[in-house]
Amino acid sequence: MFPHEPAEADDVLLHYGEDHHLMGAVVPPIFQNSLFVFPNVAAFRRGFTAGDPYEKGFLYSRIHNPTLEIVERKLARLEGTDAAKVFGSGMAAISAAIFSAVKAGAHVVCVETVYGPTRQLLKDYLPKFNVSVTFVDGCDVDEVVGAIQPETTLIFLESPSSFLFRIQDLAAISAVARTRGITTVIDNSYASPLFQQPARHGIDIVVHSATKYLAGHSDIVAGALCTSADRMARILDNELALFGGILAPLPAWLLLRGMRTLAVRMRAHAETGDAVANWLSEHPAVERVHHVGRPDHPQRALIERQMSGHSGLLSFEPRNQDPVAVEAMVDRLRVFQIGVSWGGFESLVVPIAATCSKWSEPRQVVRLFCGLESPESLIRDLDQALSGG
Repeated sequence: MFPHEPAEADDVLLHYGEDHHLMGAVVPPIFQNSLFVFPNVAAFRRGFTAGDPYEKGFLYSRIHNPTLEIVERKLARLEGTDAAKVFGSGMAAISAAIFSAVKAGAHVVCVETVYGPTRQLLKDYLPKFNVSVTFVDGCDVDEVVGAIQPETTLIFLESPSSFLFRIQDLAAISAVARTRGITTVIDNSYASPLFQQPARHGIDIVVHSATKYLAGHSDIVAGALCTSADRMARILDNELALFGGILAPLPAWLLLRGMRTLAVRMRAHAETGDAVANWLSEHPAVERVHHVGRPDHPQRALIERQMSGHSGLLSFEPRNQDPVAVEAMVDRLRVFQIGVSWGGFESLVVPIAATCSKWSEPRQVVRLFCGLESPESLIRDLDQALSGG
């Protein structure tokens, strides 16, 4: 169920789920319609029942659409889940996953270095519904388990996590969660389905910011959620149908376009990221490099156990921790552009004051996304910026 061989993954990305070439078109058309009509009342009523929309007929594009279904079949196959659904943004998918797993009075355990808006949703928004959260480092399974309370209904993971790229033991955490009836959700945007399939390790719901590597061209905003058939049926009836966060057909078609080159792009991002990370690790102005691909990553053994590759996203801590100096260095960059998100063709940089429970004070961290420019171009750019221009 989990395609690991590159040739099989490539076949899924290029051809899986595209059983028919409408009028011989090698690229599926965009079904840019809001509703679907039926030949009779019986067929119309079947449109409201559970089952495969390809068999029962599509009903309404707020729920199902043929263009979206092609993307979703590919994603489910790659993640090794029964079903997938694409949303209007990564946060729409993340929110649907979280709301499907909590209720009033519930408690959530979440890794502290999770994506910022996810943290904001859990920390600042959900308390209005009497939902509480405990943030943990996540690297220590015992710490995660120790944070579980009688009211815990959700453990939210992000491995590798944002900015510091820390890893959680997915199999160990999900095994404990399953025995206690706790839902596990993971943001798998960093690895993409090519380099990590969390469902294989027991995770219940896998979410993606499809804006990033899956789409890959910085021209759409999208999200994805992958899970079992039973969970997906409940999410379709509730969080998807009632919140209305489904992706529109045109960006779904662009997402499909982007996924066709995912394997090629991921290999290029990884190779460039490795070259940049290795160069940074030797630079006198750099104190520490955070990169999943580095052999000196403190969780190397776990990485090799649950991931089959890594991407071009990394960060480093400048030796000079003066925030003004760090911002000046970032401003000197010319190829790296200052911008949020990542996963497209362009290289990006974001400086932050990062915090975590293991640090006594915030640290200046510079996150780099290595796009599709040459490694030599990116290294030259970093060299002149770190050297003072």
